[in-house]
Parts: sequence; structure tokens; C-alpha cells
Amino acid sequence: MTSSNFIRTIVERDLQEGRVKTVVTRFPPEPNGYLHIGHARAIIINFDIADAYGGRTHLRFDDTNPTKEDVEYVEAIKRDIEWLGFEWDALYYASDYFEEMYNRAVLLIKKGLAYVDDQTQEEIRATRGTLTEPGIESPYRNRSVEENLDLFERMRRGEFKDGEKVLRAKVDMKSPNINMRDPVIYRVLHARHHNTGDKWCIYPMYTFAHPLEDAIEGVTHSLCSLEFEDQRPFYDWVIRECEMESQPRQYEFAKLQIQGAVIGKRYIKQLVEAGVLDGWDDPRVYTLSGLRRRGYTPEAIRAFVRETGVSKSAGVVDPRMLEHFVREDLKLKAPRTMAVMRPLKVVITNYPEGQIEWLPAENNAENPEMGERQIPFSREIYIEQDDFMENPPAKYHRLYPGNEVRLKHAYFIKCEEVVKDASGNVIELRCTYDPETKSGSGFTGRKVKGTIHWVEASHAVPAEFRLFEPLLLDENAVDEEPEAGAGEENGDAAPAEDRSLLSRINPNSLQVLHGFVEPHMKDVEPQQKFQFFRHGYFNVDPKLSAPGRPVFNRIVSLKSSYEVK
Repeated sequence: MTSSNFIRTIVERDLQEGRVKTVVTRFPPEPNGYLHIGHARAIIINFDIADAYGGRTHLRFDDTNPTKEDVEYVEAIKRDIEWLGFEWDALYYASDYFEEMYNRAVLLIKKGLAYVDDQTQEEIRATRGTLTEPGIESPYRNRSVEENLDLFERMRRGEFKDGEKVLRAKVDMKSPNINMRDPVIYRVLHARHHNTGDKWCIYPMYTFAHPLEDAIEGVTHSLCSLEFEDQRPFYDWVIRECEMESQPRQYEFAKLQIQGAVIGKRYIKQLVEAGVLDGWDDPRVYTLSGLRRRGYTPEAIRAFVRETGVSKSAGVVDPRMLEHFVREDLKLKAPRTMAVMRPLKVVITNYPEGQIEWLPAENNAENPEMGERQIPFSREIYIEQDDFMENPPAKYHRLYPGNEVRLKHAYFIKCEEVVKDASGNVIELRCTYDPETKSGSGFTGRKVKGTIHWVEASHAVPAEFRLFEPLLLDENAVDEEPEAGAGEENGDAAPAEDRSLLSRINPNSLQVLHGFVEPHMKDVEPQQKFQFFRHGYFNVDPKLSAPGRPVFNRIVSLKSSYEVK
């Protein structure tokens, strides 16, 4: 296993200096949405680091905002982590520590380091200052310890309305770091919590709760993305002033960003509500559930994340790099078979009517251990419309009038006649075959330059094929909005809906085709993966497939111009 050098250097130094005896990391998702490819990096880093040094990794749900959280997300996050191939050593919830957090907030009040503020969210935001101007102290900043204790207790008892009062840390309104300008650490919120029910009507803010959770659990290395770098001074302040026995340290790394990806929770929600996507697991988005439904494998994602490494500098990764690792993982795993997505009927006029011949075909030429299957052949077959041209250009080696091609695993056929409808569209080809040219017979009498795939008509299984292009017309990613604690927690309003997003959607991001697959594909199971000759790697859609009528998502095409350096 590999991870970033700079994180390993930090961990090794801490172990050598004796600051840490057992490495403890954690993955702390907020249960307010589905995980995406960026979370995969965080998961893999935390589990890899702990595993490399004989430590442990906690899964902890930072459930401090009951208005945005749901058990559905909790279970989905667990499934995603397990699917990636990891098993947490302990499972915790921030809500497990609400009483402890309350007591630590009381301690801050007694030390004169926290006060109840009556200002509105708008007033707090207006007086917080800017990057060049200091903040303005609240008129309630110098309330007595006794008054603050009384008001905070009354907040807990539910005597105040939502937003009527907050508890703020008393740090430094003149600090050059805006995050240190008396951040809000508790708010009144009359909302039922998925874990604690109606026990609480005040809830800690993420930036206050998060360091306390790490300290309570004995986390040694709090690994997070760079957006939290400016929050580190307050993280350390909370640990120190709340007099926590354990002293976790926060270290930041660059987020994993995919060129042209849509992974922000509010953006995906907007596209689902607009009907552009059919859910959080739509195969066109980079949620882990979407990637799983499309057919990406956990092995490929792990290899991709480890190859990209981790650094302190942000960068954007070409999605073709991830596709490369999918191909590498599937090339020896996926059985190879034939599918016709735009069918054109072919009648082989000199083949006996009513006869069915079963021909052997290897399942994966690169992996002989996968064995063979038997495929039917008869007088009527389907080929791809793209494999025929009535007036072909030079160097066109597929089927055209008078030309001969090989049918994969079968015989040579020659186009003798073209049948058209009243509008002049080609609807059928009349061909002849040469029985001496049977595949595997050793025939060497002549050669043909083209080989095309096909499906026998009477046994063909109807199937739907879903082909994908990038979701956005441009390559600018629609990344995750700042996590809790990076904005709204200190009084900033939630970001407005991106009204330009719908105008950036690629109308060809999803193409649905209806064709046929070989008969052995009739009873495929959801999430089975195949390589369709010349078309690419495909996955059986777990959401749309029905018995006897499978739906296939194209995972990746067969080839790419991308090269891993």
C-alpha cells in the first residue's frame, strides 16, 4: 500500500519522538449526503496510514446538524466504505458526546472564554470584519460568568426560539484569521435528531464539536482537506482551552478533484430535482454509489487514489486516468461476449433454414482459465448498422456490397443484396457464407481484412444499453461546496443555487440504445461486468434491469489515448 510521503513522514516522526504510541485516524463524514470520489481519497488515506503503522481507524458520523441529516445517509456511507474494501475498528457518532461537549462549553464560560450573544446571524456576520478590517465586539461580549451560565442553561431547557441566542467562543475579534473572531459554538435548534431524538434543542457547531470528538476518541492524526487549514488554530484552541487530556493534531492535504466532475451535494440535489439525473447514484456523477452503479470497481478506485498520491498543493486529475485503472482491473476479470446495439438484420441465403449450429467461443482470450461458451448460429443474425456501408470510403474493411468479412467465432460472409424500405433506408442484407471458413477449422485458402461481431436472431436476448459522455459541456468541475465549519457555521449563508448549472449540461451525456445480446446473457445478475466486443466494458444496471431484459451501463470504452506516466 502507498499513501502520501509527507503524511508518512509526519506519522513516523511522531512515533520516533514518542508523541504517539498507537496511530489512530478517523473518517468523519457528515450524514447529510452521499460519498463521492473525493471522500474515497480521505477514506483510503486514513485506513492506509493506520494499517501501515499497526494502528486503528474510527468511523465517526459528525451528526451535529439534525436538519440536514438522515439515517439513509448513515447506511449509504457504511455501504460505500465496506464496498471500497475497508472495515472500521470502531463506530462513533458526534451525538454520543453531546453531554460532554455541553460540559466543556460550560467550562469555557466559567473561564471567561465563552459568552451568550443575542445578536442575529446577520448582525454577527456584519460585525465579523473582513480580511483587511478587524471585527467589532458584540455588545454582549462582556456579560458576567453568572449571567452566561444562566442563559446557556436556559438555552438548553428550550426557553428561546431558534436563532434567538447563540454561544460564542471569546477569542480575538482583531485576529487576522477570521475563524478566530469569536466563532459561534452553540446554537438553538428545535429539531429532532436521528440519534438522540428530542433530548436536545441546542446543538454544537461543527468547528467546536470536531476537535472535541477527536480528543475524546484518542485520535492522534486528524487528517482533512486543505479548506480546513485556516480552521486549525481554532481546532488547537478548543483542545487546549477545553483542557482535553488527549492532544490530537490536525494535518491537511489537497482534495481529489476530477476534471469536469459534478460532486457537490447541493449541485447533485439540484440536478436530481430538475430531472437531469435519476438519483444520487446516477452513473454520470462521481458519487461512490454512482460509480458503483456504472460499474467501476473498488480495486480500480483504490489503485487510482494511491497512484495520484496526496500532496499539499491542489490539482485537477484527468478522468481518463481513473478509466485507465478500471480497464486494467477488468481486462482479466470481465468475460468477453458480443452485443449488437444498433441492429441490422442479415439473412444468410445459402444457410439451411431451421438449422441451429452451436459454435465455441472463448470467454476471455487473455485469461484462458475463464473457459468457453457455446453461441448459436443460424440463417438469420443481427450485425451493427455501423458495420455496413453501401458506398464505403477507401480502406473501409467491413461489410459492403460484394465484400467479404469474417463473423467473429463463425464464418466468412459476403454481401450479395441490400434491402431498403420505402424511404430508402437499409433494413436488411442478403449474404452468403462459405462453410469451409468456419472459425477454428484452420482454413487458409484466402484472407479477409475485416472481422465483425453479431448475434443470432432466434436466440437473441433484447437488451438496453446506456452510453455516457461527460455530464458537463465544459471541463470545469462542479466541486463540493465548503464543508461545515468553513462558512455557514460562523454566520455565512448557505450558497445560492447555481442557476447556470443547467445550461452547462451536455444533452448527449446519456444515450439509450436498444439491441440484443447473446442468449447466455438472459439471466445476468446486477453488477455483473462484461467486455462487449469492440464496444467496451459494461455493467448490469442494478436499478433498471429486469429478468430476461437486462440493462447495461457502459463503464469505459476499450481504448484511451491516456497514458499513465
